[in-house]
Amino acid sequence: MKQNLFAALPAMNTLMQSPAVKTLCDQYGYTLVKHTVQHVLTHWRSQIKAGDETEPTLALLVQQIQTAVHEKGDMSLRHVVNATGVVLHTNLGRAVLSPAIRDTFEQVAFGYSNLEYNLAEKQRGQRYHHTERLLQEITGAESVLVVNNNAAAVMLVLDTMVQQQEVIVSRGELVEIGDSFRIPDIITRGGGLLKEVGATNKTHLYDYERAITETTGALLKVHTSNYRMVGFAESVATADLSQLAHAHHLPLINDLGSGLLVDLQPYGLPAEPLIKEELKYADVVTFSGDKLLGGPQAGIIAGKKEYVDQMKHNQLTRALRVDKLTLTALEATLHLYQNPDKLLENVPTLRMITQSEATLANHAVDFMQRLLELPTLQVSHIKGESQVGGGSFPGYTLPTYLVTVTTPLYSATKLEAALRLGKPAIVARVENDQLQFDVRTLTATDDELIIQRLKELVSRDA
Repeated sequence: MKQNLFAALPAMNTLMQSPAVKTLCDQYGYTLVKHTVQHVLTHWRSQIKAGDETEPTLALLVQQIQTAVHEKGDMSLRHVVNATGVVLHTNLGRAVLSPAIRDTFEQVAFGYSNLEYNLAEKQRGQRYHHTERLLQEITGAESVLVVNNNAAAVMLVLDTMVQQQEVIVSRGELVEIGDSFRIPDIITRGGGLLKEVGATNKTHLYDYERAITETTGALLKVHTSNYRMVGFAESVATADLSQLAHAHHLPLINDLGSGLLVDLQPYGLPAEPLIKEELKYADVVTFSGDKLLGGPQAGIIAGKKEYVDQMKHNQLTRALRVDKLTLTALEATLHLYQNPDKLLENVPTLRMITQSEATLANHAVDFMQRLLELPTLQVSHIKGESQVGGGSFPGYTLPTYLVTVTTPLYSATKLEAALRLGKPAIVARVENDQLQFDVRTLTATDDELIIQRLKELVSRDA
């Protein structure tokens, strides 16, 4: 039996000459496909030796070769449809860049640029100059610097300003961000000596004042943007900390994390500290580019010139610098802030967060009506809740509408898996044995993609 199975294995040349494998060669290249075919044949021989009695048909091997080549040759990082309703979904790439910046981005990405070339002076320029004016204008800061993320920004600030000096921070603000990165560790890695004050739930101004000594280098305030403390809790306002720090000739550093540039309270969201307001009191502020700002991943340092200019000459800045793609996306996004009347329309993050219930309801009804045209689907729409995500507006949810789908052909978990593992990948929710699509994070194009994928699935198995 074993010899018969070995004899039944298609020859290498037979597999390479099959139409499907030839197509793979045209798409992915001969070398990758040949190595994959060899690997599949070796695997089959090992399985037969181990006693596997599955018949190695040409069709079966070609299918395995196609799957293996796609896994090796296709992009690992790819487009995903976000139907979760989490606007700044860290696992799905956080902020969606504005379509309005696409042309500018492509021109710089696929050609040469004046990244570090001063066209007017015909000499070497500074890459940070491209975003400097806009950030100063929008935040009101004397000077700014962009690095690769906010954790890097905090580290650079501390490395520059408080080497081997104490940094006073409230115990209630010793936050942990994604992937177990913690503020205390960032402080010590940045060269500072951590000095905790107050209690977990309450810190008073006098706690900071009593902790100040001749070895104090700075006061640090950390905005708890990824959690909210309620009940018997109290923290010190930035204005009060500023007054205390400056009375002792110390700088105040404020890590704002998510970094909000426009007030969203008129749209029903709770108050969050605004960069421009916090800079009235703090000497240096740091925040992210890919959260509420709605741009690419970046850490933005804004503040007084005497401090920020020192950071520009810190050797660590070279290791933390951003490339032309980040700077292009950030500058183009910042340009959108120059037109406040169209800001919510042009910045997807802000548009999704501020959508009205009426807009969401209309979207859900339209989407539901189109899904009802597909066979075997039971579809409805219900009220639900979305999250801003990305460590922004913690503990606050946004009212939304969910389109729910069930079918006798699949369980909710199997339908979710089929969509998530398909192309394009569609990430949705499963609750109460229903597949749920939150329309807050869906575009018209996303709707079309979901409808097409569901049509393929129910048509195939109907």
